Amino acid sequence: MAKRASHDKAECPVARTVDIIGDEWSLLILRDAFDGLRRFGEFQKNLGLAKNILATRLRHLVAHGILEHAPASDGSAFHEYVLTDKGRDLFHVLVGLRQWGEHHCFQPGEPHSVLVDAQKGQPVRPLEVHAHDGRRLDATDAVVKKVSEQKPRAKR
Repeated sequence: MAKRASHDKAECPVARTVDIIGDEWSLLILRDAFDGLRRFGEFQKNLGLAKNILATRLRHLVAHGILEHAPASDGSAFHEYVLTDKGRDLFHVLVGLRQWGEHHCFQPGEPHSVLVDAQKGQPVRPLEVHAHDGRRLDATDAVVKKVSEQKPRAKR
């Protein structure tokens, strides 16, 4: 398998993020971590992923501060993988992917899992992006300001 090009020096935050969590297994590991899975065996059983690939992905997520090792909550000699603050900050990313999938990857009426408010049991409202002043924005209402556009021009 060819090694992927690294984007760790890219000016684009999306490219840098993809380097850390952009492969399918890492995203599914994160999904499972948000669902409460913590042990290697739980991830392996739920994902059906080869142990060597799972171990590599978990090491990568730990190395980037998304997950951390913690002593087993039951006091056993095992350790668990828990989301860090940095990892929990990915909640909106996973919700966005989930909601996009609900909208575009299922036929009308086709059953699928649903994210609900733990307190009220109601489905979570769709994510929205808002301007600084509170206006709702869509893709045509925002532009990326490139680093090259932010640099002051040299005086002549």
